[in-house]
Amino acid sequence: MDALTLDMILVMAMIGLAVFLFIVEWVRVDVVAILMTVALPLLGLVTPKEAFVGFSSNAVISIIAVIIIGAGLDRTGMINKLVAPVLRIAGSSSSRIIVAISVTVAIISSFMQNIGAAALFLPAIQRISKMQNIPLGRLLMPIGFSAILGGTVTLVGSSPLILLNDLLVPFNLEPFGLFDVTPIGLALVAGGIACFVLLGRFILPQGGAPNMTDRAGTETGAPSLPGDSEPDGTEFYELRTPDDFTDYRDPLFVEDIRRRYLLNVVALTEPPDYKVLSPAPDAEVRAGIDLVVCGRKADAERMASAEGMQLKAALETYRDRLAVETAGTVEVVVAPRSSYAGKALQDINFQDRFHVTPLSVYRQEETYRARLDDIVLQVGDVVALYGTWKRLKTLQKEGGLLFSLPSDMEDLRPEKAVWAGLWLVVALTMIMGFKIQLSVALMTGALGMVLTQVLSIDEAYQSVDWRTIFLLAGLIPLGIATEKTGTAAWIAHTILGIIGDVSPIVLLSVIGILSTLFTLVISNVGATVLLVPLVVNMAIAAHTDPRMAALVVGLATSNSFVLPTHQVNALYMGPGHYRTVDFIKAGSLVSVVFLVVMIAAISLIYGI
Repeated sequence: MDALTLDMILVMAMIGLAVFLFIVEWVRVDVVAILMTVALPLLGLVTPKEAFVGFSSNAVISIIAVIIIGAGLDRTGMINKLVAPVLRIAGSSSSRIIVAISVTVAIISSFMQNIGAAALFLPAIQRISKMQNIPLGRLLMPIGFSAILGGTVTLVGSSPLILLNDLLVPFNLEPFGLFDVTPIGLALVAGGIACFVLLGRFILPQGGAPNMTDRAGTETGAPSLPGDSEPDGTEFYELRTPDDFTDYRDPLFVEDIRRRYLLNVVALTEPPDYKVLSPAPDAEVRAGIDLVVCGRKADAERMASAEGMQLKAALETYRDRLAVETAGTVEVVVAPRSSYAGKALQDINFQDRFHVTPLSVYRQEETYRARLDDIVLQVGDVVALYGTWKRLKTLQKEGGLLFSLPSDMEDLRPEKAVWAGLWLVVALTMIMGFKIQLSVALMTGALGMVLTQVLSIDEAYQSVDWRTIFLLAGLIPLGIATEKTGTAAWIAHTILGIIGDVSPIVLLSVIGILSTLFTLVISNVGATVLLVPLVVNMAIAAHTDPRMAALVVGLATSNSFVLPTHQVNALYMGPGHYRTVDFIKAGSLVSVVFLVVMIAAISLIYGI
């Protein structure tokens, strides 16, 4: 084994720094990747050309194209069209619904980023939960896990697998084809679904939390009229202030009502007769006016008594303004990488910017109704918002929040569905039938969607998550430095010296466990870039197929179920009202099954 050199020490120091920053999250992961891109050539560990080669790599271009194709499929509403036939097949059985939706999500996830597939299906799953009276917590986790597992079915299903062939280039190893991983991926999907069908009653949380999205049985939510009770017991009430309300007393503001009585003012009349929906927190409640609040009846009665207001038996002044055709409540989920994450509600200022009213925030078994402005949003938080459909549509276009609107308000292009499907088929045909490079074929499909106006070029640019692109491109030079300086070979020989001679099955199992542990604390892209050069060298030294070692890393970095650190898990944690212990209980079993099925499938298919 070669002696440890200064360059090796520097590379290991950079790897350690990257892993440390990934864990502590002092800066965003894409910033860490950019730091690696700049620092490595400055230290002389890679050339300037090698430092930026990631931005022109086959993997990065492929991911950009996959994201655009996924956005085109979403824009046509094709996902919504899949729900009805799937439900007809599944019937009312929760087990059949889980199997049917999970298989559908896995198939979609095999051709687009799994977080995108999970986000697209979230509103549909919420509607299914409501329609079939199945607790949302019993649906979301199996379907979310299936979205992750679906990323292992094809080579374009997840970032690690897209990246895999690029990482094999320095070793002159044969690249993998689009469907080379499909038998293994299908076995993993089947194993994951089987865990929930057979053992779901033991590993899934029992019972269901309230779903704040829908009202009075409507699909996507509408305001409750008196008598149409919310799932959590809240309703809409109209009150009137007396003519001497402001005499001899301190002013009463909208925010005061929320803080004192846990009621949200959704409509307020300002003199002389100007009706305001979703008034600002600093709006003053005047004398002789009507207002509508959302909350529990006991709190409305308490406020009426304490403030001397008249509590009306039904909505009168605002009955038309708050009709279900005009306004309603939606349950929005803070999406991964959302610009709203890390910001307090008072900084976002929903009421002034969008004229919608936050009603509550749900996070990790707690529902917050008071002092909402001080709450700093996190990914996966569920926020109930009230406003007109027009205003909510404006908010939806801003991005960063996941929710659905009534079908006539959705900005979809169903007439372009055929074109979207056609260009997906064209891209796949180019890959399979004509052996055209992955990036070229996928970009052809993406360009075709733009040319046929499935989505505009601006929408294509906006759909791409550039943070993911910089993360991927920025970490590639770290992998180059690890291989170029001999660091990967040195670490590989050191590990093999510790574990001794082992069979190929044992070695691949160790690599699978190592990859799983890495992806629990750092991004799956980071784990792949760091581990592939290492395990290829280990496999070569142990006389094992290095392509299989790299494949284990590409697959096992999707084995991220034990903690809600994966983007899909973080997305579904809030709506499903899950706790971390729920992921540990179900995820531990699925992770073990994943490793066993993966190694068994690789051994059976490739004869290891």
